[in-house]
Amino acid sequence: MTARRRVALPARILVVCTGAVLVWLALEALLDRDYDRPTHAVGAVLTTALVVPLVVVARRRLDRRPWAGLGLPSLRAGWRRLLLGMACWLLPAALGFALCLGLDWVEISVRTSAGDALRVAAVLVVLVALKEALPEELVFRGYLQHNLATRLPAWQAATGQAVVFTVFGFLIGAARSVDRLALFFVFALLLGAFRAATGDIWAGIGFHLAFQTVAQLFGDVGAVFDVTGSAVLGVVAMGAVPFSVGWLVVRRVYRDRLDWRAREPDPCAEAPLDRHARGGNAVSPSG
Repeated sequence: MTARRRVALPARILVVCTGAVLVWLALEALLDRDYDRPTHAVGAVLTTALVVPLVVVARRRLDRRPWAGLGLPSLRAGWRRLLLGMACWLLPAALGFALCLGLDWVEISVRTSAGDALRVAAVLVVLVALKEALPEELVFRGYLQHNLATRLPAWQAATGQAVVFTVFGFLIGAARSVDRLALFFVFALLLGAFRAATGDIWAGIGFHLAFQTVAQLFGDVGAVFDVTGSAVLGVVAMGAVPFSVGWLVVRRVYRDRLDWRAREPDPCAEAPLDRHARGGNAVSPSG
């Protein structure tokens, strides 16, 4: 099959997004039991083990295009943007935590030892990376946003993937209330901005990883902290403050690269390695 005969864009997107929904629903049904860490670990490993091949096969068989277009160069090329994304959430979130605690909006107490809390945090970093950060960024900001951006301006592609991501959250049961739907949409818009600005998904993975890890650590999944005023903590320290700062960083750091009107090329041949090392921009083949 030649590149001209590849599957139409709407069908490609439908196949991959439907496949992602089915993976999450199937694993939820398979592992539907009271929460425990081994079950979480199995679900995390299976999610990445199923979603990554799904995108690989779709890219090769449906898109007929190289992996480079999805914006996931090697960690060696992307580690700086990974750390940038993590810092964009962690540093302002720390200020948000301090604000909430200093104004007595929130009370936090530790159920266990500091060493145990650190151990749980380290485990959650790995599990969140495998269950949410990597597979979700690869599907929605990698595959979906890139494919949309080859036909639409960058702002429309980012908005489109945010809408689909929100629908995804609703279908898998993670966003059934108005506030959760709004969170999914705003979160996805910001991750889409990182994707458009940096040319790859590493910054989004870092931001996603930091957010989900801390949210789970201070929630029922981590089970190491008792939090009074968790709703305020979530809205202010985990949401409004780091999301706003993340957007300002995108606007400031990448102001010379980010073009919301640009479209991404979808090259038939692999991009040269040195293009990946530079990280690309909104119109580079590595995007």
